[in-house]
Amino acid sequence: MGLIAEYQITYQQLPLTDVATAVPGMTIELTVGQPNQAGPPPFVVRATGGAFEELERAFEASAFVRSYSLIARGQTTRAYQLLPAASMEEQLGTTVSQPAQLRALSDNESIVERIAVTPEGWVQQRWFADRTAFREYCAFWRENAAAFSVHRLTESTLEEDRNEPPRMTDRQREALHTAYEMGYFEIPRTATLTEVATALGISASSLSERLRRAQTRLIEHSPVEDKSPH
Repeated sequence: MGLIAEYQITYQQLPLTDVATAVPGMTIELTVGQPNQAGPPPFVVRATGGAFEELERAFEASAFVRSYSLIARGQTTRAYQLLPAASMEEQLGTTVSQPAQLRALSDNESIVERIAVTPEGWVQQRWFADRTAFREYCAFWRENAAAFSVHRLTESTLEEDRNEPPRMTDRQREALHTAYEMGYFEIPRTATLTEVATALGISASSLSERLRRAQTRLIEHSPVEDKSPH
């Protein structure tokens, strides 16, 4: 059975910690895109707050960023695509012991679900296939990071196997919140389905499915006023 772990890596050499340091009042979330044959995979950065000019200056000053482009704009949230200056192995290889293990970690049967960037490092949510994969990941960062702490560790189960009604998942909640922030639900709309999907780093069809499921969960768990006569 798989595991879902939420943990914090205190390691200021991780990508974009310098950017988070420059704009401490903003929330910065990171999604790693599909591998690029011409270089390292792009990042999609979703930033919430008001200091967007300072954020873009921090992108330009960051050694991790080769180039960036604005891909979606909302009232308080913007999404950017960043092209890294080098791969993770190249960027961190001189600051960790046994740098070859960095590549092994990407192949250890785990999937990143969420990355929040802080001035101190990364806060991640990650799915692991089993406890062996989780222990290998923890061992590497406990050896190399200034600190590594697990906030939450739960078994991954299918919603249909639970005895209680399924609730909105973190991804569904994130999709709903992002769509709202970017104006997808406004009349008239100020953001398209494709623009919101790009901000989240997923396809438009995946976003449509998440929004539909999220709205279904809201309806299922919303009380209905009883108007029958007593």
